[in-house]
Amino acid sequence: MSKLIAVINGEATVEYDRVRELPEQQMAYLDKMDEKMDQGIPLGQGNIFSPQMEHKAQFVANQLVSAIAENNEQLIAAAMAYLANRLPDLQQITADEKESETTIKLVYDKAYTEEQTVQFVRPENLNS
Repeated sequence: MSKLIAVINGEATVEYDRVRELPEQQMAYLDKMDEKMDQGIPLGQGNIFSPQMEHKAQFVANQLVSAIAENNEQLIAAAMAYLANRLPDLQQITADEKESETTIKLVYDKAYTEEQTVQFVRPENLNS
């Protein structure tokens, strides 16, 4: 699983290829992200102190989706690098926006495949 894909409303928006190794300074930046999140991450009305990896991943995924909406390339790159390097089995981050609510999921068991439109034809319209 070399690719991590961010999918917004069914459309692949950002792709990260794990084959490319990050330079040492960027790996150090990911470590600093971890250290900062270990001090606490916001959740609802409060904070989670000493969060587990699943909390960190969800927080970073939320930041990623916001960064994509704002076209913040630096934050997109950092968030994708973090998720790809810390969660090697993660294949997709999906965000579905309906009305004023966004649902974000981390998908480990299904690689992204582009949706294909299937057109149905009435049997009487088929050529024999």
